[in-house]
Order: sequence, then structure tokens, then C-alpha cells
Amino acid sequence: IDLARMNSWQDFRLSVLILFVFFHLSGAIYFHVGEKEKKCFIEELPEDTMVTGKYKAQLWDKRSNQYLDSTPGMGMHVEIKDPESKVLLSKSYGSEGAFTFTSHTPGEHQICIHSNSTKWSLFAGGRIRVHLDIQVGEHTNDYSQIAAKDKLTELQLRVRQLLDQVQQIQKEQNYQRYREERFRQTSENTNARVLWWSLAQSGVLVIAGIWQMRHLKGFFEAKKLV
Repeated sequence: IDLARMNSWQDFRLSVLILFVFFHLSGAIYFHVGEKEKKCFIEELPEDTMVTGKYKAQLWDKRSNQYLDSTPGMGMHVEIKDPESKVLLSKSYGSEGAFTFTSHTPGEHQICIHSNSTKWSLFAGGRIRVHLDIQVGEHTNDYSQIAAKDKLTELQLRVRQLLDQVQQIQKEQNYQRYREERFRQTSENTNARVLWWSLAQSGVLVIAGIWQMRHLKGFFEAKKLV
């Protein structure tokens, strides 16, 4: 019975992980930034995972009362840091561009984007809308190009996609094990600190009790009560 429950729990965890992979590994958003405002996003990535980001910046135009594409003189700067705060990418682009990087360390990666335009008159009372689309893992692959390059049949291409998805799931599983190991180490370190703190408190209480007993004994002897 215990073995059956364990297998059922493992199957449940695998199903949740698969859903997490398919729904988490890609996402498109848009946000607004001011003239000197920087927007940063956190992306949890397994080790050795490719990430591709595409963005398009639009500037609000008061006259037409709408956002305009490809405003002349407007550029964006993208900076990416790994979990150890090492810069993986720091590059300036135009109002529309794409960036790619590969994670070498598992954990939270910081993706920051802000305007680097020198024509600040464009921003007088205006605001920028940035459309950002981030693809992770096998979602970064263009399978139509792969099929044309390697001359793959539809079945071979589907097998290739499934293999890439399995590899990404394995990376996610390894990352979850890594997180569990870090959490276990943190818990053990916290428990050890609590234990030593409790022992220190007990030691202080024992020392204080001995000192009080010696002090009271000396007091009673001085008063010739004992």
C-alpha cells in the first residue's frame, strides 16, 4: 500500500511538473516605463537552458493619442544577471529587438530593460509601452527551420520536438532537486543554529544560577545565618 501511494505521489508530482514546464516556459507581457525607469523581471531557470526574448517599444504620441512603433532615436538597453549577480548580457538595442542567453547556474535570473535614448525631448510628458515575449527551453527552437535544414519528415520532426521537451523536463526535475537540496541545507543550518542558541541560553541560565547560589551563600555566611 505504501509503495502504491509513493508511486501515485511521484506520478502526481511529475504531472504537476509537466504542466509547470508547458505553461511557464513561455510568456508574453507588456508594461509601461518612464524616462529613466528600469523594469526588472525574475526568471527561474535550470542549468544550461537557452532563453530568447523579443521586445518592441512604443512611444505615446499626444497628437494621435496612441502608441507609435519604431520611434526615431529611441533605444532600449537590456541587462541580464545570473543568481550570483554576474552580468550575462548588457547591450543596447533599437526600439525593437531580440536577445538570447544561456543559463550556466540554476536559479533566479534577473532580466532588466530600460530606455537609453538620448533624445529626451521625445519623452516630454510621454510614456513608453514595452511588449516583451520570453521563450525558454525548447520553445526557443524554430522547428520549421530545423525541419528544412535537416530535411526531416513530419514524424521525425515530432519526435525531435518530444525529445527536446523530455530534455527540458529532465532539466526542470534536476532544478527542483537542486532547490529541494538547498531548502534542506537551509533547514538543517537553521535547526543547528536554533540548537546552539538553545544550548547557549541553557548555559547562561546555569551559570547565572550558580552565580546566584554562590552570591546568596556568601551573603548568608556574612550575616552569620548559616
